[in-house]
Amino acid sequence: MSSILTNNGAMVALQTLKSINTDLSKTQSLISTGKSVASAKDNASVWAISKVMESDVKGFRGISDSLSLGESTVAVARQASETVTDLLTQMKSKIVAAQGENVDRTKIQTDVAALRSQIASVVGAAQFNGLNLVDGSSSGVNVLSSLDRDSSGNVTVSNINVAAQDLSVGGYTAKGVLAGSDNASANSDTAGFQLDNGTGTGLIVIDDSVDAFAAGDRIDIRVGDKTASYTVTADDVASTTTADIVAIGLKNAIDSLGISGLTVDYDSGSPGELAFTNAGTDDLGVSAQFKNAGSGGLAAISSIDVSTGPGATAALGNIEALIQTSIDASAAFGSVQGRIETQSAFVSKMTDALKSGIGSMVDADMEEASARLQALQVQQQLGIQSLSIANQAPQSILSLFR
Repeated sequence: MSSILTNNGAMVALQTLKSINTDLSKTQSLISTGKSVASAKDNASVWAISKVMESDVKGFRGISDSLSLGESTVAVARQASETVTDLLTQMKSKIVAAQGENVDRTKIQTDVAALRSQIASVVGAAQFNGLNLVDGSSSGVNVLSSLDRDSSGNVTVSNINVAAQDLSVGGYTAKGVLAGSDNASANSDTAGFQLDNGTGTGLIVIDDSVDAFAAGDRIDIRVGDKTASYTVTADDVASTTTADIVAIGLKNAIDSLGISGLTVDYDSGSPGELAFTNAGTDDLGVSAQFKNAGSGGLAAISSIDVSTGPGATAALGNIEALIQTSIDASAAFGSVQGRIETQSAFVSKMTDALKSGIGSMVDADMEEASARLQALQVQQQLGIQSLSIANQAPQSILSLFR
């Protein structure tokens, strides 16, 4: 039965053409945006996941910038500490030269003072973006290193802690609390002597009668290549026998070094006095250095004076401790700089991996989209022709009325 009111063929052809046009519109959108999931209506769950990952990518870009800033800051500090180590090594060569008897120690002391000023200049200039990690003005800095997301979606950050290393030469105040075998007649802040093997003896005297100790003051005694230290406490200062307490503390610290053949005796009848005896087979250099509470890490450099024989002897041992301080600082900065570089490389790779993951979820397959577009264009043309034919079918009914 034919009807001029209901054209079933045209309705079928029209619905087919609408479906083809819808698919064609989606394919054209896919090609123009390059994404198979361009909005939440395309695939809500995949779109939501991709947006979270995209936010993490932007976060990692900020972390990368933070790591770059931190690496530069640490690099400046490391370079400064290495330069200080070189300058202290040059100073050591001057001090060694001052050990001779037929030398002009006054001129050597002038060179030592010049090197001390250069060290202070290097330490003062070692800042990046206003942060100086070697002049004692900072305790350190936390470098943002990672963005951590757990399975519940909670986000936390991780940091790489960069500890400051105090290489400043300031804050030193002479107190004159030390005397040694080579300078026992006058108290100073350094003392030193040589212990010959087998029979060598010497004295270091702790004397606070001229200028009292303060809590936090420290005395370092270097024997050979080992160092013993004692830091004065508030309870020590409150005592009437502070010098004795410090001397006993130093004796215990030296004994714990376990130096073969070395004996350190303390006699309460001789307050503050430590008697050294070397019964070993090796010569031992002994030097003592006072350091103020709150003074810079290299403050002891201010007390180095090679213009006299005793001063040159004491300086030889003390310079070793200063060099070790700068070497330790360089090593610490080098280690943390390497860690920051490793983390920076990891963050870069992590960012690339996240981008790749996002792309695999939402990016369009352009080869497939191109082939589908051509197929849909052909179907669209056929659909139009089919609808045209279906719309012409009722025309045949007119022949029945002729």
